[in-house]
Amino acid sequence: MTDKPTTRRDLMKPVQLLGLAFIAALFAGFVTLMSMGFFQTRPADEIQRALIVGLVAAGATFIVTLVSLALLLLVVDPTKVTATVDRPLLLPKDAPDATTPGAASDAPRTDDGPAAPRA
Repeated sequence: MTDKPTTRRDLMKPVQLLGLAFIAALFAGFVTLMSMGFFQTRPADEIQRALIVGLVAAGATFIVTLVSLALLLLVVDPTKVTATVDRPLLLPKDAPDATTPGAASDAPRTDDGPAAPRA
């Protein structure tokens, strides 16, 4: 079987990106409405003000989430998503691996301090 090459679109579908941004916007709008007392008995002008601020917060959250996720997706190299990593990522490329024979130091370590000399 031949594997289809991974593309950016395969990493996250546009519908998923929009859905995640929409859910974040709903949450931000609901929290804003709750904090401004929208669901309490208040005068009409305070209810209207809370609704407007909630919609603004939801819209701003939608846009910021959408742009942030889109920029984060641009960082990912699609060809490296399926590649296997067989070495530690934070070590330099020329450092010996712990899995290779002879990579450990010649002197065995004891529990109480530095390496003991070999006899």
